[in-house]
Amino acid sequence: MSQIPALFEDPAEAGDELGPTGRPWPDLPEPRAPREGPKQAVVIAMTNQKGGVGKTTTTINLGAALAETGRKVLLVDFDPQGSASVGLGVNPHVMEKSIYTLLMTRDHDINEVIVATNVDGLDLLPANIDLSAAEVQLVSEVAREQTLRRVLKPVRDRYDVIIIDCAPSLGLLTVNALTAADQVMIPLECEFFALRGVALLTDTIAKVTDRLNPDLEVLGIVGTMYDGRTLHSREVLERVVEAFGDKVFHTVVKRTVKFPETTVAGEPITTYAPYSPGAESYRTLAKEVLARCPGA
Repeated sequence: MSQIPALFEDPAEAGDELGPTGRPWPDLPEPRAPREGPKQAVVIAMTNQKGGVGKTTTTINLGAALAETGRKVLLVDFDPQGSASVGLGVNPHVMEKSIYTLLMTRDHDINEVIVATNVDGLDLLPANIDLSAAEVQLVSEVAREQTLRRVLKPVRDRYDVIIIDCAPSLGLLTVNALTAADQVMIPLECEFFALRGVALLTDTIAKVTDRLNPDLEVLGIVGTMYDGRTLHSREVLERVVEAFGDKVFHTVVKRTVKFPETTVAGEPITTYAPYSPGAESYRTLAKEVLARCPGA
């Protein structure tokens, strides 16, 4: 039924040079140098209303891989669970200021809240459980969907890429992220129930594009937690490619015990296990992202 190889490590190991998505690997050039002079960061919202699909893992590791190419990257933790903050070694329970502070008051400078990470070129705008209150408190605000865009505006000229790690919902916080973004990236667990939710997500993206952010585009869908040994993973990935075609990234991120270990270590896989297949997957994904985002 499927042309997707059952086991896959690199294109050379697949006899017909097909990648996990069943398509030939594109010729990805080495990442070009970052742009010089005045610039506006490309803002990418990492979104999926289903939890546990690899949003935060992809946000952290894609950000680190982009930073390796010389890009200046800002990660915005926009999930009240603060998972991206924890994954980069920040304790969300001891923060006096967070993204919530910037959303709810104009009395603070965003530079007071941004923290540097242990990865060169990678900064973090942290979050904690306080952010959960913003969903309710923003309802009565004028232009409530534009709040995150206002927060990020002062620093867009300082970064090449800004990645927003969204909460697993389609509520007001996610709408804020989509309104602030130029591109949407959808991590999709290679599992049937995750596939079912994509239609609802794309409907939300279409509404935001129509009513709030006409420039919003879907950058792509990336398969995560892929296990090529199982027929189920291969069939789900094949269905995604059939439904979305070229919007599906060629890079697929496999399951590995390294990802939970990196969370405990508080660093991305690109520094924790730099030669692991997971690290190489995110470096390849970074190349695909840069190829699709000429402005980054």
